[in-house]
Amino acid sequence: MITKKEYWILIYFSLFLVACSPKIVTTNKPTPKPEVKEKPIEKKAVKRFSQANISLLVPFKLNEANLKFMSKADVEKYAMPIDFYQGFKLGLDSVAASGLNFKLNVFDTQDENSRIGDIYNNDSFRKSNLVVGPVFPNGIKYITNYSKLNNVPVVSPLAASRPSDFNNPNLISIVSNIDLHAKKIASYIDKNFTPSNTIIVIINPKKTDDEQLASPLRNYFLSKSSNKFVVQEYASAFTFETKMIKGKQYVVVVTSSDRAFVVPTIDKLFKLKNLATGGYSISLFGHPTWSKQNYPTDKLQALNTVITSSYKVDYKSINVINFIKKYRKKYGFEPGEYAFKGFDEGYYFAKLLATYGEDYLSYLTKERYKGLHNSFTFMYDEQLGYINTSLMLLQYRNFALNVIE
Repeated sequence: MITKKEYWILIYFSLFLVACSPKIVTTNKPTPKPEVKEKPIEKKAVKRFSQANISLLVPFKLNEANLKFMSKADVEKYAMPIDFYQGFKLGLDSVAASGLNFKLNVFDTQDENSRIGDIYNNDSFRKSNLVVGPVFPNGIKYITNYSKLNNVPVVSPLAASRPSDFNNPNLISIVSNIDLHAKKIASYIDKNFTPSNTIIVIINPKKTDDEQLASPLRNYFLSKSSNKFVVQEYASAFTFETKMIKGKQYVVVVTSSDRAFVVPTIDKLFKLKNLATGGYSISLFGHPTWSKQNYPTDKLQALNTVITSSYKVDYKSINVINFIKKYRKKYGFEPGEYAFKGFDEGYYFAKLLATYGEDYLSYLTKERYKGLHNSFTFMYDEQLGYINTSLMLLQYRNFALNVIE
């Protein structure tokens, strides 16, 4: 039996070959034609692909990998792109099993724009019906001109960037940007709290990253002429403490993801709510990245803390259990976060291509998807492209994050 390290080395070697030539996933069974029912004249004929071409641009960085002397730390550093690729391919295979032939071209971008420029000259790439990647914002920005000039849809699979950073009508943004997170929080507050007795407090240290969440929140409440909420803003919970009024309901939104700032902020808010002399009524809303950071769950739960998220894996779901079994059987170890992301994206887009053929983009805003990890609900903007607006609200209950909306 090969070790995990030897397995990764084999994976890298195979991916090296893949980067030089297209990866093909096919089945022998042709796609059956749809049955024509009533009023065939009114039905739009589906122009099916004989073979759908998908190009996957991922930063494997095979040029940097020293296969002979690779350590465990080196393997972990390259785990994200391989995990995503393997999940994506499993998603594609699941749809291919039902009949459609796919040609998957896998390219190592090496996280270099010059390498992406070289890929443009590849014949298989130029025949792509869909491009997935690059992964990072700089690469997405670089490929924008190519996408516009050739009218090629490009999926941004992992970056949480604002679509306005690219202005590409052919861009498909998977990860909800921070503006959508802010809107989700604000609309929930709007629906669930009474303006006459509620004060909204934005705790914003005003670093660049903090302002990215604070700004759309502030704008949301200021732009609603009918909104009667009192909105206050402070640089810290310690400043906020001096302005508090007994009997008011405080909705506190902390816009920071800096753990060194967040930990004492949570501690202070917890103490304010649990004063021996009678605490304040506080409901806390946090930054989306809190779900990946280690904070005291008991305090977050006591503060009724809510965060937004675009993903959550339900490990009790039969579909998740089956995916883990398939992944484990094929690759020999457990799928990580990016394997789940890759599967959802591979399955969703493959299903669109198989069902609607050349007209699949017309159905992107109509076909909702609830996956293993992500959910997709797309809207279209003529300048910014297709934007996934699906977000969840998670609250700390029973010492775990649970979906509340």
